[in-house]
Amino acid sequence: MINEENSVVYQPNIVSYLPGRIRFKCKEIKQNNSLAQKIKQLLLKLSGINRITTNIYSHSILIYYQPNQVSAKAIIKKLSYLLIKYKNLKERKVINHVAPTLEQDSVETTKTSSEIPKQKEWYKLTLQQIIKTLNSDPEQGLKPEQAQQIIENLGPNQFNQQKKKGFWRLFLDQFKDFIIKLLLGASLTSFLLGQFGDALIILAITILEALLGSWQEFKANKSLASLQKYSETETKVTRNNKTRSIDSKRLVPGDIISLETGDIVPADARLIDSSNLKINESTLTGESEAISKTHKIDYTSTRPLADRKNMAFMGTSIVKGRAKAIVVATGNHTQMGYISQKVNTSEQQSTPLERDLEQLAKNITCSCLAICSGIVITGLLTGQPLIQMIKTGLGLAIGAIPEGLATVLTISLAFGVKKIAEKGAIVKQLSATENLSCTDIICTDKTGTLTTGQMTVTEVQTINHKYKITGRGYSTTGEFYCNQETINPQHQQDLKQLLTIGSLCNNTSYEKNDDSLKIIGDPTEGALRVLAQKADLEIADLDCYTREEEIAFDSEAKKMTVICQDDSNNYSINVKGAPDVILAKCSKIFDGEQVRKLTTKDRKKITEQVQEMGNKALRVMGFAYKKLDYKPTTDHIIEENLVFVGLTGMIDPPRPKVKDAIKQCHQAGIKVIMITGDHKRTAKAIGKKLNLLESTKKNQILTGQQLDNLSDQQLADRIDKISIFARTSPQQKLRIVKTLKKKGHVVTMTGDGVNDAPAIKEADIGIAMGQTGTDIAQESSAIVLTDDNFTTIVDAIKEGRSISSNIKRFLKYVLAGNIGEAIAIFTAALLGLPPPLIASQLLLINFITEGFPALSLGIEPADQNNMKQPPRDGQQSILDQNLLSEILFKGFLLGTSTAGLYLTNYFTTGNLTKASTLAYANLVINQMIHVFQCRNKPIKANKYIVPAVTTSCLLLLISIYFSPLMQLFGTVPLQLIDWIIILSISGLINLIHSTPRQDITQPTTTC
Repeated sequence: MINEENSVVYQPNIVSYLPGRIRFKCKEIKQNNSLAQKIKQLLLKLSGINRITTNIYSHSILIYYQPNQVSAKAIIKKLSYLLIKYKNLKERKVINHVAPTLEQDSVETTKTSSEIPKQKEWYKLTLQQIIKTLNSDPEQGLKPEQAQQIIENLGPNQFNQQKKKGFWRLFLDQFKDFIIKLLLGASLTSFLLGQFGDALIILAITILEALLGSWQEFKANKSLASLQKYSETETKVTRNNKTRSIDSKRLVPGDIISLETGDIVPADARLIDSSNLKINESTLTGESEAISKTHKIDYTSTRPLADRKNMAFMGTSIVKGRAKAIVVATGNHTQMGYISQKVNTSEQQSTPLERDLEQLAKNITCSCLAICSGIVITGLLTGQPLIQMIKTGLGLAIGAIPEGLATVLTISLAFGVKKIAEKGAIVKQLSATENLSCTDIICTDKTGTLTTGQMTVTEVQTINHKYKITGRGYSTTGEFYCNQETINPQHQQDLKQLLTIGSLCNNTSYEKNDDSLKIIGDPTEGALRVLAQKADLEIADLDCYTREEEIAFDSEAKKMTVICQDDSNNYSINVKGAPDVILAKCSKIFDGEQVRKLTTKDRKKITEQVQEMGNKALRVMGFAYKKLDYKPTTDHIIEENLVFVGLTGMIDPPRPKVKDAIKQCHQAGIKVIMITGDHKRTAKAIGKKLNLLESTKKNQILTGQQLDNLSDQQLADRIDKISIFARTSPQQKLRIVKTLKKKGHVVTMTGDGVNDAPAIKEADIGIAMGQTGTDIAQESSAIVLTDDNFTTIVDAIKEGRSISSNIKRFLKYVLAGNIGEAIAIFTAALLGLPPPLIASQLLLINFITEGFPALSLGIEPADQNNMKQPPRDGQQSILDQNLLSEILFKGFLLGTSTAGLYLTNYFTTGNLTKASTLAYANLVINQMIHVFQCRNKPIKANKYIVPAVTTSCLLLLISIYFSPLMQLFGTVPLQLIDWIIILSISGLINLIHSTPRQDITQPTTTC
């Protein structure tokens, strides 16, 4: 079967063999999972073995390997050695220690299927080394059978995707929450008390809350695209000396692929040949400008991902030129796949709100149970009936536990989600909205998040004029200014000449969309095309020119030249490129009026202009031309003695309103940190425009290289002083977020690229861009901005703070009432009297007060000034010390007034039912007034509050005056004098409690 001589005495039973795939039968592993796993781990340490599956019931071992890296003989020899060693150990009766002993021979780290593959540094290898390693041919490509064997070993060119949870799985997950479990317990307790109606109501509320939470997550997941975006393309591949298009999923390492303008790179590849190649890598590296790539570079030292110019990476796009490349990594082994695995293997952490509310619910439950137990015991010691005290204690427990908290929370979050959606965001996790109230740091990508992601010409300089151009991105709306005055560019001859050169020396095409262009091609040339449109220079205006020849841009020559013929059969040579290269080719200059000799003084001034624009982080480009009455035939004539015209400066500008949004963040106590893959100078320029940098502080910018030189402790010591991280990799972004979280910050991470995904997933709140964002970034996030607008984040934070305030209002309102109930009952128990409130009354109070009034507090509109206050401390309970003190004080007033009213009436009249009805009515009326005390806005600001209180008051009256309910709830009709007394007590409590009163929206601690 295998023509290889066995070098060991013991040979395992070989069932089947194909090159790259071999199956053994080993009776030793039958029903011995420990041995099977250890053999699997040790065999995986052989270089070239991709995957191993074992079956302890059929006692088989299936091994997938790469024949060019490891031979079948070596595998058989290793397996034989392990089985012989096992046999010897077994004979020495140390079977229980066989597996650990087998491992002693290994010094390498065991590979497991769950580990993230280490990235091979293909950019450092020569093409010859790569071709030999992958056993490929740069001309003929792989053979079909080779490709088939590799894809069987490695799998298709796609990511291992996490299985999406269905609706019912999401629904069941809701019941893991402690508050939901608490509600189910309350429902069961009500059922045991015979309160079947209450049991069903609580159960219905519980199911409704679970349905709302699961539906929101399910709907949000459905609204996002899947990760298959990158694998639904076809790629031109050469196999067996034939070039054809195949599904990108079928690509394997060693395939020879062809790439051209407009293509999405289907896998990580090393360039074999290239021509004028430029690739947009912003989704992977954060670099805003398209990168020039070439096959002519070999590296020997380590380079950042953004500086590997001989590589093309999966998911990036070809904006110019063409290339031939050899695939070196597919699927999870690509740079994008590596990031995807980092994202998928990181655990989803609970939010501060979820942790806080779960702990709060536990504390309240324990306190309620302790108090109720005390009341029952005290009642029994004072001679009260056992059954009555048990019912009262259990009823108080149900009434005291704020089961309405989950309802109010869900509805508040749902309303918040709705408001945020109206402003342009998809919320995938309900709790993420309130969690934004704790955010004290926003880490944001630059390209496409703070900026438009579109290069824009903002400045043009000629020898005599400096022109400023307004507008952003590919919008054709913009004005031209010179000396702070608006000008008509058609009347400025030097500017018009430069625009003509930029339009002729241009290979982009475009589609018009109202007042913007959809650029197809190089972003830099697209910016020049938009500039011409702003000046009303259409492509049709250049129809008089016919392109005769093009000398394409080259990363070494750093210029592009186009020869055109006009209607008069005259020729013009139009050149654009690096300013120093263009200037060196010029002997004349156009000053706006005439063409004259280029002087030394002119050269010096132009050099100063280049430096000035460079200091603003503008990408500077020079323009020149020459007119001839014949068509030149040699490069020397074409690109010598040119006429210099001027310079353009372009940049990826900030988005509209971002500066104001950042100002609001600063006012709200939120620091905004830019983390970008772009150059330090560019990041600094954008940071200054957006006021991210403080003028009085130094060393606020840190590069990725500097970051790597810092230990974790050194980074932790410096990180609070840094406002911009430049030239960072995905791993470095992740490290920054982790460091900030370790220091106690609540971090929101925003971004749009694949390079942002791990940090988005790690952050407390991850936010991805919906329009320009990659699928991986969106899948990793809790919130997706459909409008890609940074200002929407500020709106979301404002809504999150509103939700936090509403939860505090609810807690203040409900817990004060619960404490009042407990104090009243406990006082009666201490005096040996019957409880002032029976179980049915406690449950009805719970329904009346925690129903509509509490829900109306949960949807209280946001305060106008909540973005001028510091964030809520996510490390502290939402039930802070000040709020707790106020709740206890209000509860004490409610409890003592209720107990006093009950005792006075009971001792003076001896009518227990009347005294109990007074206590019941007093608690409800006081809570209705308390609703308004928990607010700080005019009544008309919340249209639900008055109807909610009115409805609750009607329910109170019905339970007291409607005969069928009077017997059920143990009430009797009250006289007018009784209501006057109750309202007088309520007014007195309100007066005592109102001065001073804490503003519920004002945080007591800051992050």
